[in-house]
Amino acid sequence: MKSREPRSFKIIVPGSTANLGAGFDSLGLALNVYLTVEVHEAGEWKVIPLSSDLKIFPSDETHFIIEVVKEVAEEYGRKPTPCHLYVSSDIPLTRGLGSSAAAVVAGVELANVLCGLNLSQEKKLAHANRFEGHPDNVGASLYGGFVVTCQHEKGVSLVSVSDLPVDVVCVIPKAELKTSDSRNVLPSRLSFDESVEAGTISNVLVAAFLTGDWETVGKMMKRDRYHQPYRRKLIPHYDAVEEVANRFGAFGVALSGAGPTIACFVEREASEWLFRQLEQSFPSMDVRKLSISQTGSSITIEHTKVRPSSL
Repeated sequence: MKSREPRSFKIIVPGSTANLGAGFDSLGLALNVYLTVEVHEAGEWKVIPLSSDLKIFPSDETHFIIEVVKEVAEEYGRKPTPCHLYVSSDIPLTRGLGSSAAAVVAGVELANVLCGLNLSQEKKLAHANRFEGHPDNVGASLYGGFVVTCQHEKGVSLVSVSDLPVDVVCVIPKAELKTSDSRNVLPSRLSFDESVEAGTISNVLVAAFLTGDWETVGKMMKRDRYHQPYRRKLIPHYDAVEEVANRFGAFGVALSGAGPTIACFVEREASEWLFRQLEQSFPSMDVRKLSISQTGSSITIEHTKVRPSSL
């Protein structure tokens, strides 16, 4: 029996910002920074990093993306064909912009195509959520646009909204903030009254996003009761960034995910001016003007081509 030719794929996954202030572990927004994985079926697993930041990760099958592939495939009793993965990314690592969630989504997408699983978006989200622990970042990376998510005893629910006329200027410090440290400063519980207040603020935040009431969006971001009152103490530059951003056109400022990146939300026509002012005010930080990625993850079958096995 004639063996088939090895297949090649290209996976592109957007990064994301999550929480958006009061939408803790629920709201996500896909951004136009991307993880790209070129995949070529081969005799063994191997990861070749094309971005210098990615050289810290394993190059064999202990790499996180491959672990996700194998675990998802195993659930369906499949064994994926080993591949060479050429990985590049312009998503900053460990800065609250969804780098780990993008890797999870890439792994789920690759397992789906390698093993012919024909997973729905809902199934992909369920698998990705198990690895990530909350659906906001992975939901945004999968679906694109603005997502409102929740997890419950029966799985995950998600509503996706595209084409919000908003840009996000991100102020990214050089130093990382470990997610574990950022989680440890949070209270173990809120009282009933505090929970009600936090939930109502989050509800108004979502409604304001959907109706384009940017002034209310900014107010609700600032009134978050879930995490920012505790985490901003870990970000010494937060107040200074917020002050400059508000002065030069941002309608809202929030920690991106668990931090330390600060996301400044601005209407599209004012984003370049805000970007220039923040870049000038914080020269020691990486300031980026990002737009919303309206489409989520994608995977395409490439024409057979062979890359060198090492660079």
